[in-house]
Amino acid sequence: MPIDPDAGITDLVRRLGDDSKRLMTDEVELAKLEMHESLARAARGGIRLVLAFGVMTVMLVALTLMLATLIGRVANGHMWIGAVVTGIAELALGFSLFRKGVTAFGAPKSLPQTRESLKDTRNWVSDARVT
Repeated sequence: MPIDPDAGITDLVRRLGDDSKRLMTDEVELAKLEMHESLARAARGGIRLVLAFGVMTVMLVALTLMLATLIGRVANGHMWIGAVVTGIAELALGFSLFRKGVTAFGAPKSLPQTRESLKDTRNWVSDARVT
Protein backbone atom coordinates (compact mmCIF):
# COMPACT_ATOMS: atom_id res chain seq x y z
CA MET A 1 0.00 0.00 0.00
CA PRO A 2 1.59 3.29 -1.05
CA ILE A 3 2.05 5.94 1.63
CA ASP A 4 1.03 9.50 0.76
CA PRO A 5 3.24 11.99 2.64
CA ASP A 6 0.66 14.75 2.11
CA ALA A 7 -2.22 12.81 3.71
CA GLY A 8 -4.01 14.66 6.47
CA ILE A 9 -5.06 13.44 9.88
CA THR A 10 -8.67 12.97 8.80
CA ASP A 11 -7.58 10.86 5.83
CA LEU A 12 -5.36 8.72 8.06
CA VAL A 13 -8.15 8.25 10.60
CA ARG A 14 -10.55 7.27 7.79
CA ARG A 15 -8.03 4.70 6.48
CA LEU A 16 -7.53 3.36 9.99
CA GLY A 17 -11.30 2.99 10.38
CA ASP A 18 -11.61 1.21 7.03
CA ASP A 19 -8.74 -1.13 7.86
CA SER A 20 -10.26 -1.86 11.28
CA LYS A 21 -13.65 -2.69 9.71
CA ARG A 22 -12.02 -4.99 7.16
CA LEU A 23 -9.97 -6.70 9.87
CA MET A 24 -13.03 -7.26 12.07
CA THR A 25 -15.01 -8.64 9.11
CA ASP A 26 -12.18 -11.03 8.28
CA GLU A 27 -11.91 -12.14 11.93
CA VAL A 28 -15.65 -12.82 12.14
CA GLU A 29 -15.55 -14.78 8.88
CA LEU A 30 -12.60 -16.82 10.13
CA ALA A 31 -14.40 -17.55 13.40
CA LYS A 32 -17.48 -18.73 11.45
CA LEU A 33 -15.36 -21.05 9.30
CA GLU A 34 -13.56 -22.49 12.33
CA MET A 35 -16.85 -22.99 14.18
CA HIS A 36 -18.39 -24.76 11.20
CA GLU A 37 -15.37 -27.05 10.91
CA SER A 38 -15.41 -27.81 14.64
CA LEU A 39 -19.13 -28.61 14.61
CA ALA A 40 -18.75 -30.90 11.60
CA ARG A 41 -15.88 -32.75 13.27
CA ALA A 42 -17.85 -33.05 16.53
CA ALA A 43 -20.90 -34.38 14.66
CA ARG A 44 -18.82 -37.06 12.93
CA GLY A 45 -17.26 -38.04 16.26
CA GLY A 46 -20.67 -38.14 17.94
CA ILE A 47 -22.09 -40.42 15.26
CA ARG A 48 -19.13 -42.76 15.63
CA LEU A 49 -19.58 -42.84 19.40
CA VAL A 50 -23.29 -43.67 19.07
CA LEU A 51 -22.54 -46.45 16.60
CA ALA A 52 -19.81 -47.85 18.85
CA PHE A 53 -22.18 -47.78 21.82
CA GLY A 54 -24.82 -49.66 19.84
CA VAL A 55 -22.39 -52.33 18.66
CA MET A 56 -20.96 -52.75 22.16
CA THR A 57 -24.44 -53.09 23.66
CA VAL A 58 -25.38 -55.85 21.22
CA MET A 59 -22.04 -57.57 21.86
CA LEU A 60 -22.47 -57.44 25.63
CA VAL A 61 -25.99 -58.87 25.42
CA ALA A 62 -24.70 -61.73 23.28
CA LEU A 63 -21.81 -62.32 25.69
CA THR A 64 -24.22 -62.34 28.64
CA LEU A 65 -26.46 -64.92 26.94
CA MET A 66 -23.45 -67.08 26.07
CA LEU A 67 -22.08 -66.93 29.61
CA ALA A 68 -25.47 -67.67 31.19
CA THR A 69 -26.01 -70.62 28.83
CA LEU A 70 -22.51 -71.98 29.45
CA ILE A 71 -22.92 -71.82 33.23
CA GLY A 72 -26.41 -73.33 32.93
CA ARG A 73 -25.10 -76.28 30.91
CA VAL A 74 -22.32 -76.86 33.44
CA ALA A 75 -25.02 -76.82 36.16
CA ASN A 76 -26.76 -79.85 34.59
CA GLY A 77 -29.13 -77.86 32.42
CA HIS A 78 -30.33 -75.46 35.12
CA MET A 79 -30.27 -72.32 33.01
CA TRP A 80 -31.65 -70.20 35.83
CA ILE A 81 -28.43 -70.81 37.80
CA GLY A 82 -26.42 -69.52 34.83
CA ALA A 83 -28.64 -66.43 34.59
CA VAL A 84 -28.37 -65.70 38.32
CA VAL A 85 -24.60 -66.19 38.45
CA THR A 86 -24.09 -64.07 35.33
CA GLY A 87 -26.39 -61.36 36.68
CA ILE A 88 -24.57 -61.23 40.01
CA ALA A 89 -21.17 -61.08 38.26
CA GLU A 90 -22.32 -58.23 36.00
CA LEU A 91 -23.89 -56.42 38.94
CA ALA A 92 -20.60 -56.67 40.89
CA LEU A 93 -18.65 -55.41 37.87
CA GLY A 94 -21.08 -52.51 37.39
CA PHE A 95 -20.91 -51.56 41.07
CA SER A 96 -17.11 -51.65 40.98
CA LEU A 97 -17.00 -49.40 37.91
CA PHE A 98 -19.54 -47.06 39.52
CA ARG A 99 -17.41 -46.70 42.67
CA LYS A 100 -14.29 -46.01 40.62
CA GLY A 101 -16.17 -43.33 38.69
CA VAL A 102 -17.44 -41.66 41.85
CA THR A 103 -13.94 -41.75 43.31
CA ALA A 104 -12.52 -40.18 40.15
CA PHE A 105 -15.04 -37.33 40.34
CA GLY A 106 -14.18 -36.77 44.00
CA ALA A 107 -10.43 -36.51 43.31
CA PRO A 108 -8.87 -33.04 43.43
CA LYS A 109 -8.92 -31.37 40.04
CA SER A 110 -5.85 -29.16 40.33
CA LEU A 111 -2.24 -30.12 40.60
CA PRO A 112 -0.75 -30.29 44.11
CA GLN A 113 1.87 -27.65 43.29
CA THR A 114 -0.82 -25.26 42.08
CA ARG A 115 -2.82 -25.73 45.28
CA GLU A 116 0.27 -25.11 47.40
CA SER A 117 1.08 -21.99 45.39
CA LEU A 118 -2.46 -20.69 45.92
CA LYS A 119 -2.19 -21.33 49.66
CA ASP A 120 1.10 -19.41 49.74
CA THR A 121 -0.49 -16.52 47.84
CA ARG A 122 -3.48 -16.48 50.20
CA ASN A 123 -1.17 -16.42 53.22
CA TRP A 124 0.91 -13.63 51.65
CA VAL A 125 -2.20 -11.55 50.96
CA SER A 126 -3.57 -12.06 54.46
CA ASP A 127 -0.17 -11.12 55.97
CA ALA A 128 -0.02 -8.00 53.82
CA ARG A 129 -3.46 -6.90 55.04
CA VAL A 130 -2.44 -7.27 58.68
CA THR A 131 0.65 -5.08 58.35
